[in-house]
Parts: sequence; C-alpha cells; structure tokens
Amino acid sequence: MPVNITDRARAEALIREQITNSILQDAPKQSVVMQLARRLSNMTSNQTKVPVLDMLPMAYWVNGDTGFKRTSRQAWENVYLTAAELAVIVPIPEAVVNDASFDLIGEITPRVNEAMGAKFDGAVLFGVERPAEWQNDIVTLARQAGNNVTGDITYDTLMGADGLLSKVEKAGYSVSGVVADMTSKGALRSIKDDAGRPIYSNDMQGTTRYGLDGAPMYFPENGSFDTSIARMIAGNWSQMVYAIRQDVTVKILDQGVIQDPETKQIVYNLAQQDMIALRVVMRVGWALPNPATRLNSDRANVPFAYIEAASPVTDYAVTFTVQDNESSPVKDARVNVNGAIKTTNESGQAVYNLRNGDYPYTVKADGYRTMSGEVTVNSGAQNPTVKFPAKK
Repeated sequence: MPVNITDRARAEALIREQITNSILQDAPKQSVVMQLARRLSNMTSNQTKVPVLDMLPMAYWVNGDTGFKRTSRQAWENVYLTAAELAVIVPIPEAVVNDASFDLIGEITPRVNEAMGAKFDGAVLFGVERPAEWQNDIVTLARQAGNNVTGDITYDTLMGADGLLSKVEKAGYSVSGVVADMTSKGALRSIKDDAGRPIYSNDMQGTTRYGLDGAPMYFPENGSFDTSIARMIAGNWSQMVYAIRQDVTVKILDQGVIQDPETKQIVYNLAQQDMIALRVVMRVGWALPNPATRLNSDRANVPFAYIEAASPVTDYAVTFTVQDNESSPVKDARVNVNGAIKTTNESGQAVYNLRNGDYPYTVKADGYRTMSGEVTVNSGAQNPTVKFPAKK
C-alpha cells in the first residue's frame, strides 16, 4: 500500500462538514541562509561565473636615489555558481480536493516551500545531501581554515580571544550574524557575569534579545540546523552569494505516471486513478567567493567559524603531496579542494580534514600546468600525490 500520498485520512480535517474558515498553523519558515546571504541577479544559464580577486599587488621600499623598483602583480580567479534542482511531487486524489472545504493546494504549497528552504540551508551550512556540483559546505570550509571551536557554549568560546567571533575576525571580517539551533537559547541564558547575573535575561517579563557583540542571532525553525555537526555558526554573511536559475514554480499534473525513483516501478497512474499531482520545482546555486584581502592574502582563511557539536564529527586527514616531474617537492603550490584553499609547505604537502565523501580538487603553481582530480574519503586517511609535468 503506497504511503507517500495525501489521502482522505490525512486530509480529513479539511473535509468535515463544520469547520472554521481558517486553518491555524505556524507561518511557513523559509531559508535562513537566503535571508542572510547576498542575492545576485537571476542566473541566465546553468552556471554563473563570478570573478574573484585571487592575488594582491605588493609595494616595496626603494634603496637610495638610484635603486631599482620591484614589480608586482594582481590576479583574479573565477568562482562558479552551479544551479542544482530541488523538486517534489505531492499526489492527491481528485475526490479529496473536491470534498475539501479549503484550498488544499494552497495549504500544501507553503509547506513544500518550507521544506525546500530547509533542504537548501542543510546543504549550504552542513553539506547534508549536498549536490555534487556544489562547493563544500560552510562547516567544511571553516574546518579547513581551523575556524572550529571546541567546548560548550560559554562566554570564552563565544567572545574569547580564540573564540567564535575572533576566528572570523582573523580572516579580516566582522561577524554580521550568528545562526544556532533553538536549544542554544538555553545555553545562552545560562551564561552569567562575575556577580552571577544572567547576561541574556535581564527582564523575565520582556523579550530577550539574542546577539553577540552587536551581531544578531537567528534560530531556524525549519528543522535545518544539524546539531550533530555544529552548535553555532558565525560569519560575515554578505560574503556568501546565491542566485536563482528558476524560481519556485508550481504545476498541477493530471496526466502521466509517477515512478519510484529507486525501483522505477509505477506507483500512481494519475489518469487511471483519478488523481492530480502537485509538482514544485526550484533551481538555485550558491558560492563563497572568498576574495583575497590584506589579512587573508592566500585565501586560506574564510569569513565563517563554528562551535563543534558535543561529539565532534569524525573527519580524516587527507595529505596532498605536490611534486615536480623529478619527484621533488613543490613549495607554495595552491591546492583547492572544492573551494577550500591551502598552500603547500617545504615538503610540498597540504593537509585537509574531510568527512566521508568525494572531493574534486585542483593544484596550481607558477610555471606549471594546472592539475585536477578527485579524492574519495571513506572512513580513513588519504594521501594523494600530484605530480606536475615539465614546466611550461
């Protein structure tokens, strides 16, 4: 018996003869990331290119009246927003729609939009079901930059010299907003000053305003915040961008069949079973361009940080070894693992800490052709070696 269907039993509250003229429910909760990030113009194709400052020019002192002036350079790199599709189909028997005392489609649509917002937030912030064409999620990018804070939610982990806000500031940005799970409010209310007075609750009869050093705090109610990965995320959200390729569109289908995505078996035949199906589709892309700044000239840092979950997520060391065609180490090569950038040390190595998954990478160095590949992390350390061919 199919279970993914809005049948008469599930819509009974809308079919009873005597029913109020309104349905009391929470306002649909939309994407918190889309509220905070910067929206670009709508995408005109599947992929949008954003030029990003990749290298800053340097200035030098000149020794003496006839000293030689040095040269410098500035460079840009392209960061891509790739549209991924979010979609769902809600099948409904026509008899249920006809018997309902309210606009059943109108009641379902906002909840579908809410679910889409939650999916977008989960993928961008935590990498939950992240589309393969998207760059690493915010937590993964912050982890590679060392912007993870361990411990409970305390004054020191939030406001201390090596706390959540300081991690972002070391990248050259001020925190513009903080996102946390709803249960974090209790931890915040428990923080007290030296006299034992709560910091966040001065008036028990008034509304408590939550903020960190002037940055507002947001507590998503759409269920997207994954407490198994992080407790709190802070950052400069204006540095994150997203763009819509196809806005949320709704189409009512009354013909065709619906197949199970895994077994490919036909689950519903709309015409034969007198059913309609609500199909909702959205295409959207996002990126963290992370341009070079004077405090982050190599783009290895990112304007985001997070407090780890009570039991930190397991990740594994991925050590890239970059060599020339004679197997000698290449120092200062730039390894880009799906948006996370590091430069190699004297031994030609750059170390990442990644969760299980597939990660595309590129490796660049002056005078060499750019190399690319993919590394798979499967519950163990990885040690890929990238060897450049002879210099160009």
